[in-house]
Amino acid sequence: MLFYFLALFTASVIVILNNRKGESNRWAAFFLCCASIGGLSDLFIDSKLPGAVELVQFLNYTLTPFGVLVFSIIYSRAIESKRARSKAKWLLALPIVLMAGLEWLDVNKQWFFNFLLLWSAPYYLIACYLLVSSFWKERDARLKRSRFITVIIIVPTLLGVLFFIYVAKVISPDFEFFNYISVFMIYSLAVALLCTFMYGVLGVKLRFEHDPLEGTMRAVSTGAAMLNHTIKNEIGKIAISTENLRSIIPDSNEQTKQHMQIITNASAHMLEMMSRIHSQMKDITLVEEPVELDNLIEQCLMQNKGLMNKRGISVNENYEVRPKLLCDATHVSEALGNVLMNACEAMPSGGLITIRLAAHKSGIILSVQDSGVGISEDKLRQVFDPFYSSGKSGKNFGLGLSYVYNVMQKSGAKVELASQEGHGTRVAFIWPRRKLL
Repeated sequence: MLFYFLALFTASVIVILNNRKGESNRWAAFFLCCASIGGLSDLFIDSKLPGAVELVQFLNYTLTPFGVLVFSIIYSRAIESKRARSKAKWLLALPIVLMAGLEWLDVNKQWFFNFLLLWSAPYYLIACYLLVSSFWKERDARLKRSRFITVIIIVPTLLGVLFFIYVAKVISPDFEFFNYISVFMIYSLAVALLCTFMYGVLGVKLRFEHDPLEGTMRAVSTGAAMLNHTIKNEIGKIAISTENLRSIIPDSNEQTKQHMQIITNASAHMLEMMSRIHSQMKDITLVEEPVELDNLIEQCLMQNKGLMNKRGISVNENYEVRPKLLCDATHVSEALGNVLMNACEAMPSGGLITIRLAAHKSGIILSVQDSGVGISEDKLRQVFDPFYSSGKSGKNFGLGLSYVYNVMQKSGAKVELASQEGHGTRVAFIWPRRKLL
C-alpha cells in the first residue's frame, strides 16, 4: 500500500512541477494526490489511529471522483467559460458535503457505500467519456497523439477503480481491493514509461495538454539566441578589421576595395539573417487588449496588397461575425501576415485566397484558404517544426508557421492546418470563448 501512495503522489508532483500554471495539470495533480492517500490507510492502522484511517479513506473515496471529473472537463474543454467551470466545480462538490454529513451521523457502512456509488459511478463514467471524446474529436495530429496516450493511461485504470473499489464496496464493504487495483496501477505506470521512451511526452514532463513542439520551440529559441550572440561578436571583429584594412589600402587599388566591400556586404547579410531568425524564435511576451478582429484582418490585407496584386492573387472575404477579441494585435497581425505570405508563395501564377471569420463550437474561427499547390501528406506533420519549409523558393528559413504556432499557443488558442497536394491549403486560427468580449 505504501508503494501505491508513493507512485501516485510522485506522479502528482511531476505533473504539477511540469506546468504549475496549467489548469488541467493542477487538477490532474489534485486527483492523483487524492487517489494516493488511500495507500496511507494501512500505515495509520499499524499506528493505531482509527480516526486518521477513517479520514484518509473518506478523502480518498470522495475527492478522487470529484477531481477526476473536473480534470476531464478542463482537459477536454467540455466547458469553455471560466465562470461556468467555476459554477460546475461547486455543484460537483455537493455530494462530498452530503457524504461528510453521512459520515458525521455515523450511518451504516453499507448505506455510506451505496450513496457513494450512486454519484461516483456517473462521475467516473462521464470522465472516461470526456477523455475518449476529446481524443476522437481532436483534428491536430500532435494533440491527437497526446490525447490518445492520456486515454490509454487513465481510462482503463479509472474503470478498474470504479469496479473493484466502488462497486465492490457496495457488494462487500470489507472487500480488499488492493491486489486487483495494483494490476491497473502497474499497467498505467508501464504504459507511461513506454510512451516516455517512444514519444517523449511523459516522464518528467507528463503533459495532458501541452504539445511536444513547445519544448522544441524553447530549445531552438535558446540555441538561436546563443548563435545570434556569437555571430554578432564575430561579425563585429570582421567589421572592425575590414575598416582598418580599408583605411590603409590606397584609393587607386579599386579591385581590393571591391573585395573589401563584398566582405562588408556578406557580414551585414549574415547579421540580418540571424536577427530575423532570433526575432521569430525568441520567447513571446503578449500584451493583450481588446481588438476588433475584422479590422485587424483588413489592415493585414492592406499591408500585403502590393504582393498580391503583383502575383495576380484575388481575395474573397467572408465575415459572418465581427467579434471583439482579447489578444495581442501586433503578434496576431504578424502571424496572419506569415500565413498570407505562405499562401502567396504557394500561388506563383496567381490564384484565390478566401478569408472566413465565423462562429465556432469552441468560440471563434478565422480561416485562410488558398488555391495553391498544397502540401503532400508526408510533409504535413512537419510544417510547424522550426526550420522546416515546404516551399521551393528558398527565400525563407522555415520559421513562419513555427512563429504562428508559438503566438497562438501563448494566446491560449490554437492553429490547425489542412492541405492536399494540388488542392490548396487551409490554415485556421481558433480562439476560445473566454477570449471574446
